[in-house]
Amino acid sequence: MLPRKLKVLFLCTGNSCRSQMAEGWARHLKGDVIEAYSAGIKAHGLNPDAVKVMAEAGVDISNHTSKTTEAVRDVPFDYVVTVCGHANETCPTWLGSKTSIIHVGFDDPPALAKSAKTPEEALNHYRRVRDEIEAFVQTLPDSLKQ
Repeated sequence: MLPRKLKVLFLCTGNSCRSQMAEGWARHLKGDVIEAYSAGIKAHGLNPDAVKVMAEAGVDISNHTSKTTEAVRDVPFDYVVTVCGHANETCPTWLGSKTSIIHVGFDDPPALAKSAKTPEEALNHYRRVRDEIEAFVQTLPDSLKQ
């Protein structure tokens, strides 16, 4: 019998960029051991630049949807990984009742891109964070159990 996959929620403020990238990487790299989800405190819509840079890395998240925690309320998560400070500070209390909450903060690409002088410079912020999230996901599930 196969071991049960860990149910992991990647939580961010708007479920538009960082949490979507984390879900995409987890499904792509760790789908054999992790059942990945993402959600936000609010739903801001899927960020097209996040979709673009993930596609550059060979991961298609174009069919993901931006959703709030209410959409995943009935999923019995093993872990919640907050990927931004706001989500960590405002994580719904029901998520922590039987779940381990781990904070791993990543820079906010849309906020960084606002000061970029060119579209390419803006995308480089997304690429850097994408690669940092990939490196973190590569450590899963072992880094969750510490």
